[in-house]
Amino acid sequence: MLPDLDKWLSLQCMGMPNLKMPLMGIVQATSTRDPVPTNVARRGQVAQSSMYGNAKPENAIDGNRASNYYQESCAHTNNDLNPWWRLDLLKTHKINTVTITNRQDCCPERINGAEIRIGNSLNDNGNANPRCAVISSIAAGASQTFACNGMEGRYINIVIPGRKEYLTLCEVEVDGTLSETNVARLGQVAQSSMYGNAKPENAIDGNRASNFNQGSCACTNNNLNPWWRLDLLKTHKINTVTITNRQDCCPERINGAEIRIGNSLNDNGNANPRCAVISSIAAGASQTFACNGMEGRYINIVIPGRTEYLTLCEVEVDDVL
Repeated sequence: MLPDLDKWLSLQCMGMPNLKMPLMGIVQATSTRDPVPTNVARRGQVAQSSMYGNAKPENAIDGNRASNYYQESCAHTNNDLNPWWRLDLLKTHKINTVTITNRQDCCPERINGAEIRIGNSLNDNGNANPRCAVISSIAAGASQTFACNGMEGRYINIVIPGRKEYLTLCEVEVDGTLSETNVARLGQVAQSSMYGNAKPENAIDGNRASNFNQGSCACTNNNLNPWWRLDLLKTHKINTVTITNRQDCCPERINGAEIRIGNSLNDNGNANPRCAVISSIAAGASQTFACNGMEGRYINIVIPGRTEYLTLCEVEVDDVL
């Protein structure tokens, strides 16, 4: 409706004089159709285990389902053991479906047994993430859609496990939506010291890779009361904090760490109210701690009362909307 409009609408019917009536408002019709799926794959970055000839991984997200290999629109690996192709969506998405177009002119059976993996880890190049589907077969030149039912992940891998094979993908399309915002990604970070190049920013890079040598973990030196601090730049109500522990060594170092949330920088933020004490987190695991709407600009993770290394492979923060 358009309020407070003193307007008139003129109508003329065949064989009758003009009629005038007040224009009371406009009703806008709304569509009840489902939204058109968005192929988020086109916005991503890609890699694969190797490249056969010029069949680069980008060919599988060029928007072209041409399935004759010689049309140069297919990605293709060498004859690798466990060949894989990976799409990096740059941010975590909820994945509804993945559609794969198979090669038409040769060897469609090569795709048989391939798996679709979705998650936020780069362990084993992303091939260790949770499985959406196993591809029993796709007919030559056909496009087949696999339902992933909202699985969440930044990385989508297609891998043929357990055998030497060529992996050929003539198109990969992904219907998905951005997950809820991890507000940690919007913040600034600091820590009590830095071990090697394990800078504090590594813990908010959106990557749960938990092998230290992959370069995605923050780590302090062997300090007394080591700490890591996230500055959200303004006060938030914190719902949960999720921490990913180191996988390849020393997971017990995190035992006894505390999550502190508040607006004070006294003692570098470590004197703020406590959300949780971390009794333990399994090697490589991600564990979520409920903070029930605690308010604060600063989120600290501190190991009080002992000399220790503090290693955080990812810290994710969900605030109250």
